Amino acid sequence: MNQSALIRPDWTPATIALMVLGFVVFWPLGLAMLAYIIFGDRLKSFKKDANDTVDGMFASCRGKFGRRGGSAFRSATGNVAFDDWRDAELSRLDEERRKLDEMREEFDSYVRELRRAKDQEEFDRFMRERRAKGQGDVPGFPAT
Repeated sequence: MNQSALIRPDWTPATIALMVLGFVVFWPLGLAMLAYIIFGDRLKSFKKDANDTVDGMFASCRGKFGRRGGSAFRSATGNVAFDDWRDAELSRLDEERRKLDEMREEFDSYVRELRRAKDQEEFDRFMRERRAKGQGDVPGFPAT
């Protein structure tokens, strides 16, 4: 995730301005922007879940009619050696894609943790500065 992106699912001046402009121009646009600001972080996981579900549905079709199904669609070229090589390469590519997906998930969780740590550090700094000014603790928030 790029933290310097102008339009990201967060309360930035750009997203607030777009939301207000959307409400002024056509209220569903403002509502859509509000939903993006609030739920935008969950959009990637929703997209991945939807893609995984669709892939799972079509995997059963691939098993019946695809490469390893043993049906009339088994040999696309008529050359058994080429088809075997192609199947091996496709399996290798599937494994690479799975590894890349795992790496992307690890990186996304790392970025989320980094953002959480940064937010916690900023909040702690704010509370230290507030205490240093003599304003005291905020009721309902524990002292850090």
